[in-house]
Amino acid sequence: MVSPVKHDQRTSLQGYVHPRYWTTWMALGVFWLVAHLPWCVSRKLGEWLGALFYRYAKSRRDITRVNVKLCFPELNQEQVEQRVREVLRNVGLSFVETAIALWGPDSKFANRYTLKGLDVLHRLENEGKGVLLLGGHYTTLDVAGRIMGLNIECDMIYRVDRNPLLAAAMARAREGYSGSTIPRDDVRLLVKNLRKGHRIWYAPDQDYGVQNTVFAPFFGVQAATVTATARMAQMGRAAVVPFEHYRDDKGIYHVEIKEPLADFPSGDDIADATAANGVVESVVRRYPTQYLWVHRRFKTRPEGEASPYSPRRKK
Repeated sequence: MVSPVKHDQRTSLQGYVHPRYWTTWMALGVFWLVAHLPWCVSRKLGEWLGALFYRYAKSRRDITRVNVKLCFPELNQEQVEQRVREVLRNVGLSFVETAIALWGPDSKFANRYTLKGLDVLHRLENEGKGVLLLGGHYTTLDVAGRIMGLNIECDMIYRVDRNPLLAAAMARAREGYSGSTIPRDDVRLLVKNLRKGHRIWYAPDQDYGVQNTVFAPFFGVQAATVTATARMAQMGRAAVVPFEHYRDDKGIYHVEIKEPLADFPSGDDIADATAANGVVESVVRRYPTQYLWVHRRFKTRPEGEASPYSPRRKK
């Protein structure tokens, strides 16, 4: 279990009294209320949000459609649109589930999940090795983190939100059930914790541009893929362990920890990036509508290749 948290300046909620934060405070209050609704009500709310996203979030709907067409060329137009609708439905569910994971009581998860593979983590702990839990941006991301926190301590890497109050509130909530929360750009802390034998959740499956990336296949499409996975494993002397999760039709969550990747890192950036993408792809192929296809995964293209997405509108 996680030890009591001592909140630092990064996770403190004091000082956010300016009127520009009032909307965020109200949103946090709504999230807290949602986190305490009965599961049947919250699930309906999530599905309703997903329907709204499909109808009104045109940009995200279009991005999802492009991604689905690229990665599943065997689907006809009707099948593509149905998959887009289901993806956005799951995105709606993820908003509600994130609120529950961050601010709901432990009792919300009683008899609502399965967890396999803890023996892998215990074995690596006995060997004195840190663990980089290699996951992806699946819609059950925060729920899986909460489930892990109920059973074993793990650190989490996160992107700092531009809204400092929201960033502090989310980091504070996550540290209530996880180990440390590590900003994505704090490589020094990440490596330090790996060398101390920590377990750290990490997802390398987004497009961060050309810096420190190579092109590696993801669903047969060349995708800009960070080389940091191999670098961090090497610097932190850590095992890289695939970590997958999904929800079933009954609303039960399933989390599974696999055996460590063999010969990783290999010293070949493209081979290592391909292996990391392969871990994520293997999960997404089984649960294709539970992946965050709303991101521009293929926005960075090889030289001379046009972006598949429509240009962003200037605000």
